[in-house]
Amino acid sequence: MTLLGALDYASVAVFALTGALVASRSQLDIVGFIFVACLTAVGGGTIRDILLNRDLVFWMAEPEILLAAVAAAIVVFFGAHLLESRYRAVVWLDAFALAIAVPAGVGVSMGLGQHWAVVMVMGVATGCFGGLMRDVVCNEVPLVLKQGEVYATAAFAGAGAAVLAAQLGYAPGLALLASGGVTFVLRAGSIAFNWGLPVYKTRAPRPESPKQH
Repeated sequence: MTLLGALDYASVAVFALTGALVASRSQLDIVGFIFVACLTAVGGGTIRDILLNRDLVFWMAEPEILLAAVAAAIVVFFGAHLLESRYRAVVWLDAFALAIAVPAGVGVSMGLGQHWAVVMVMGVATGCFGGLMRDVVCNEVPLVLKQGEVYATAAFAGAGAAVLAAQLGYAPGLALLASGGVTFVLRAGSIAFNWGLPVYKTRAPRPESPKQH
């Protein structure tokens, strides 16, 4: 199995766990678990492959990859009640999945010879869109859009680290390792230490000056 194939498998498995955990919070049946887990697992990679016009979307080229998502959904369906905080588990697993999926998107687009800007966008898309679909379908506030969260920013920084490493002449494997490391450190810091971005705050309108008569 190639490095990119391993990254796709790993991101599918971990994102599927997060999808199933969110399904448990929404109290869905086992079919709902499998649907949300699969949607989360392959959503970002599917958008990536369609936009890059690959011959086949990655899970269509290797349908057995879906079995990892289905297995994750079944495990969580029978074991989610054992977790003390399912939301915290979702947040941390999602951080791991993001740090795997961003390098996967970067690696695929680099391998196709795409411009560095496209490489960065594909890294972010692969990392973010599966979780976005999961949260929208389950009527949760998407993690990627939560106020002040370092999420898409972590994905952009991770993709940028890979692009920079490649420009400096580092081997592709090291570039992808840098991508995953930067992504995870920023996302984990956001969770553990409340790192965040400044948010827009409305201000009271200025009082109108008295009209001249």
